Amino acid sequence: MSKVVHPYAHRLVILRDWKSRWFAAPKKYKEYLRSDTLIRSYLEKRMRGLYVSSIEIERSPKSTRIIIRTSRPGMVIGRSGEGSTKLKQDLVSFMKKNGIPAPEELKLDVVEILNPDADAHIVAYSVAEALEKRLPFRRVMKQAVERVIATRGVEGVKIVLSGRLGGAEIARIEEQKRGSIPLQTFRADVDYTREVARMTYGGIGIKVWIYRGEVFDVKEPAPKK
Repeated sequence: MSKVVHPYAHRLVILRDWKSRWFAAPKKYKEYLRSDTLIRSYLEKRMRGLYVSSIEIERSPKSTRIIIRTSRPGMVIGRSGEGSTKLKQDLVSFMKKNGIPAPEELKLDVVEILNPDADAHIVAYSVAEALEKRLPFRRVMKQAVERVIATRGVEGVKIVLSGRLGGAEIARIEEQKRGSIPLQTFRADVDYTREVARMTYGGIGIKVWIYRGEVFDVKEPAPKK
């Protein structure tokens, strides 16, 4: 189970929520699913390098709200909001070009991540960025692991690189781990992501697991009689 089930999907409803939140009739389900997939892939390519963690989409009958979670909101918003305005205009033109019905109201919300070293997506992108700058992969992995494990609230981290590491002819897998990663425990808050570092001799796959402790339901105390 630990090597087959995706850690995010494994904890849906228990600890996680869906990244697309909407209700549609059977006739609109295929249309909404296609549009959400295209919008998310476009935004991921467009905002690569802006340290974006996740893109969530909320739909209502008349409006669509896109929530972008990033550790550097200033880079997305731009000076006096020019970046977010331009991004919104480009997104509307992309929707028209690909035959996606535009909503009456499109909202773009940028949310700041206060603890980026405990977010697997941002850590994976920082590793990919360092590898693309031709830094030694062992040093990059070691520094990333030490930086994450020193973060408050993190109890375990694992980083796996696979591909032609260091430009070698034969691809291999390297792994560094610190702490524990309980993948089969439902209440364990495990953040996971995959990233690709695009090198001149091919891609290097990056996988990151970050364990942020167990989450328990906080029950309100019973009223005193």
